[in-house]
Amino acid sequence: MTTAIAEHGGATVLTVTGEIDLATAPALESAIDAVLDDKPSALIIDLTAVGFLASAGMAALVAAHQRAGTSTAIAIVADGPATSRQLKMTSLDQVFSLYSTLEAALMAFQSN
Repeated sequence: MTTAIAEHGGATVLTVTGEIDLATAPALESAIDAVLDDKPSALIIDLTAVGFLASAGMAALVAAHQRAGTSTAIAIVADGPATSRQLKMTSLDQVFSLYSTLEAALMAFQSN
């Protein structure tokens, strides 16, 4: 699993590539924590290049949501059975704003 951070119009985008499982979830948590340390107003976690999302990865996303509190809005970009289906089946789409494309997530934050 790899991560990359970029700024897009006031939102910080964390792009994740690979598989998020028990072995890689701590690295995801560290990457998210590094972004949250800067207290961005918006964090978009792009999972479109993730081929597998285990429960450990979903737990890392929930922990990020709890750590961000009300100071950072978090959205997830996920499309396909490996990611968005998992998030919907566990009702995490009720916790996070879920978008099928990065462009849709960016437009949502720009309109706020």
